[in-house]
Amino acid sequence: MTYRVVWFKRDLRVWDHAPLAEAARLGPVLCLYVLEPALWQQPDAARQHLGFVQESLKDLQAELRRIGGRLQWAVGDAVDVLERLHRQAPFLELLSHEETGNAASHGRDRRVKRWCADHSVPWREFRQFGVVRGLRERRHWVRQWEQLTHTAQTPEPALQPADVPRCTEAWPSADALGLDPHEPPLRQRGGRAHGLSVLQSFLNERSAGYRGGISSPLSAPSACSRLSPYLTWGCLSLREVVQATRGRIDDPALPARQRQGLEGFMSRLHWHCHFIQKLETEPAIEHRNMHRGYDGLREHDHNPAHLQALMEGRTGWPLVDACVAMLRETGWINFRMRAMLVSVAAYPLWLHWRPVGEWLARQFIDYEPGIHWSQLQMQSGTTGINTTRVYNPLKQAQDHDPHGHFVRRWLPALQRVPDSWLLQPWLMPPDLQARCGVVVGVDIAVPLVDLDLATRAAKERVYALRTDPAVAAGQASIVRRHGSRNRSAENLSKPRQGQALAQATLDF
Repeated sequence: MTYRVVWFKRDLRVWDHAPLAEAARLGPVLCLYVLEPALWQQPDAARQHLGFVQESLKDLQAELRRIGGRLQWAVGDAVDVLERLHRQAPFLELLSHEETGNAASHGRDRRVKRWCADHSVPWREFRQFGVVRGLRERRHWVRQWEQLTHTAQTPEPALQPADVPRCTEAWPSADALGLDPHEPPLRQRGGRAHGLSVLQSFLNERSAGYRGGISSPLSAPSACSRLSPYLTWGCLSLREVVQATRGRIDDPALPARQRQGLEGFMSRLHWHCHFIQKLETEPAIEHRNMHRGYDGLREHDHNPAHLQALMEGRTGWPLVDACVAMLRETGWINFRMRAMLVSVAAYPLWLHWRPVGEWLARQFIDYEPGIHWSQLQMQSGTTGINTTRVYNPLKQAQDHDPHGHFVRRWLPALQRVPDSWLLQPWLMPPDLQARCGVVVGVDIAVPLVDLDLATRAAKERVYALRTDPAVAAGQASIVRRHGSRNRSAENLSKPRQGQALAQATLDF
């Protein structure tokens, strides 16, 4: 029997799934998901990611049954699985979405491509995001993004399952895969049903708080769309979200505040793909500085004690440590707080972005490699083209948690500390510590470094490189590869405007 294989990766849905619709149009289909232990053993993989995928696959399995198909899964290297399947029952074609993943998945895709060529099996890949494969510079990129998001969505097809032996295997446990034992108990749950519910609540209600609500860690959990994990794992399609948002904006009865929120959200959807395109164009930025003139800036000054304290939420700065505590419980914090964490790591703690990025990738339920590594480098000042952005955790606390509600929620030791001491509790005199029931250095940490002195020294080192003529000379090629050509959206000659937009990229 002739059939085609649809390989599901980070596209766990049947609606607006072009590879599935195309395969169904041509004949019998085998729907395949491959759990690849080598990918789950990478330093950016986490137990919460596996749990989210399992929940999403359960939804996908039910959706496929509803349209006449069934999901099969296998465990092992993707090439080995395809080889085994092809020997057992040769298939005509492999279809999937393009994936802009980490280096391990990128290498896997290259090996699959070689296998397909060796076995004369065509592999057709379809665009999922507004990312253009093979793009060398950004000219016309915005136009292509608009074309993709204006194209009609692909309806779910009726399936004829391939009449081949089942290849479903036992699903390995997270322990067997070597994943960290911690899983945030309050993380978002996976699956298309959850994604659609979150989308509808945002479009119909929560978007009213989007403008003005996405920066504070107090309001952001409900003001942000919270759609990022469902886009990351493909429970919803980008085009589906974009078109649903446009449709809601066009509703003449929509209150002005909601319309303003949704218009702001639309710009973030554009920037979502803009940043993923960077990794697609230059996969090496996952591991090396985007601007090679910054090589050596932090690589030789690694301080393991600083990194460990950051990961354990013991930096001594309340807002930073509260954000780490929230991450461990929920798998999510808003973008401004993410940027602050990276800024604190990169400047006063002087940590290299790579180990910090591996840790944060495991903390974020919505870890998207293309956005993640681009943002790590931007916030660490190694792109060579973005304004240096340094977030002072004390000022951020004053601006976004002035009464300490957030830090008191996530750091119970600070419950009885007066507002006047909450920004710098390590300065409390011993008698006040006793009355508050908190001992500095025991219940709460003393800051690892002097914030002002360490930040100033770090900025001077970065600025010295940035103004070096040899480093400045390399900026033009980076702009050609990665800079937006939409001058109205990101005017590269106006760093402050570009900075504000870039900071908003992940405020989903």
